[in-house]
Amino acid sequence: MKKSLVLAMAMALGVTASAYAANPFSDVPAGHWAYDSISKLAAAGVIEGYGDDTFRGDRLMTRYEMAQIVAKAMAKGANVDKLAAEFAEELDALGVRVAALEKKSDNVKITGQVRWSYEHHKYDDAYAKKVYKSAADKAAKKDPTLTKKANRNRLRTRLWFAGQVNDNWTYRARLENTQEFHRTETPWVDNVGDETTSLNRAYLDGRLGGAFIEAGRTALWAGDGNIYDDALDGIIVKYGKKIRVGAYYGKPTGHNDSWGYVEMDKAYGANLGFDFGKNVKLDIAYDKFDVKGDGDGVDIWNANLYGKLADKFGLGFLYMHTNSDNEAIIEKDASKNGFVVTADIAGAKFNKAGSWGIQAKYYHAPAGSAVSHTMTGRAGDMFAEGYKGYSIGANYTIAKNMMLGLTWYDLKGRQTKEKARTMWSEFQLRF
Repeated sequence: MKKSLVLAMAMALGVTASAYAANPFSDVPAGHWAYDSISKLAAAGVIEGYGDDTFRGDRLMTRYEMAQIVAKAMAKGANVDKLAAEFAEELDALGVRVAALEKKSDNVKITGQVRWSYEHHKYDDAYAKKVYKSAADKAAKKDPTLTKKANRNRLRTRLWFAGQVNDNWTYRARLENTQEFHRTETPWVDNVGDETTSLNRAYLDGRLGGAFIEAGRTALWAGDGNIYDDALDGIIVKYGKKIRVGAYYGKPTGHNDSWGYVEMDKAYGANLGFDFGKNVKLDIAYDKFDVKGDGDGVDIWNANLYGKLADKFGLGFLYMHTNSDNEAIIEKDASKNGFVVTADIAGAKFNKAGSWGIQAKYYHAPAGSAVSHTMTGRAGDMFAEGYKGYSIGANYTIAKNMMLGLTWYDLKGRQTKEKARTMWSEFQLRF
């Protein structure tokens, strides 16, 4: 049968000529006798074309293809009893399933983020270099472990799925794929071409009474991202707006390498926040991360004050105090007090082409505080002793939903003075 039969569907849906109907098919010109009907059916999701944007109206359709169109029209509420009777056998085989899918199609939303990044790292063992400078051993001075370089070129794709369960609850999941175009970290790593895919978020969120709850594999954000910014298998509870209270409990699944690659067993914490007008916020929090096996870990107290001092200028101060008797995590005599100062100007927005932002940070972080933080520098996996230094970065939205970013880090350990410098560049797009 020919595709002209779909016009019966147009009549069932009450399609009439429309001056504003958009033509999605290149082979259905504006003067075609079925132009308006086909355009309206395509807009309603009842008919689809081919990958080359053609409709191919003269091609013979199978009964199976026509039954799919009838099922979609039924899901849209069209009165297509005669057509349903004609294709009853095919609908019995697939119609219910197709109709059920159509009813839920508007209930699930998919968004995505694609990020290409290139990073270059350079590490210097400043203490050893100073010793070898005066040493007679020339071979020791050329020890390749004193200065190490690493590069990473990768593409990361994230797809977010949000399904509305009811008026109060939503199920969310994130599928992530990472492709390593080039990665070297002499002499340990050389994994060019590696690729990984994982479902690394899967949780429910919604309101229960006046509280907002997240339960499942969700995201934990601690210490403005300077302590932890990764996954948590557990539950997070939040309440309030201008005065906020919250708590969480679960197992951290983030890659914790700042403690010597020890596995974390559980984490829990609580926070209290205050809004002083529209421009100033204060958050006070306690976070506990336990190590698997001995039950010991790190206690971290932090207070974060952030304010907008002008229309486009913001300033933040984060104080942190760590406490642990586990010297595998915090070295003996390492400083347990520290802070991070943040200054930002403007801010690039994905939905606003031409927008830009600059951010600078000064770090004087205490030992053990970098559990699994959001930094793209290498402080977290080098300095369990704590670290200090600075970073400065800029972002620019070159077109709607397309952004460029560049950040420089210059950091060193608070005890060993070992250095780590990083140049991070990225291109992101969202949809």
